[in-house]
Amino acid sequence: MMWFFAILVVLLLGAIAVVAAGKGAPLAEEYDDRPDALVPADRPLTSEDLRRVRFSIAFRGYRMSEVDALLARLAEEQDGRGARHTE
Repeated sequence: MMWFFAILVVLLLGAIAVVAAGKGAPLAEEYDDRPDALVPADRPLTSEDLRRVRFSIAFRGYRMSEVDALLARLAEEQDGRGARHTE
């Protein structure tokens, strides 16, 4: 009787493994769910371009607050450059 239950448990675990593995079916199609960091390639970057850019969050990536602070500083510097060139 003990052997019967042992074989039953092994068969049950095997069935679970086959179901979990998907019976050899192909994986689902991969798609990119990261936000697009769209910056214009046909003209120089402006301060507004820097304000609009967003980066995706990654495991062990950069601190978002530091990236946001740098982008804000660069945008302000771009505003200053634009004001100096128009004067």
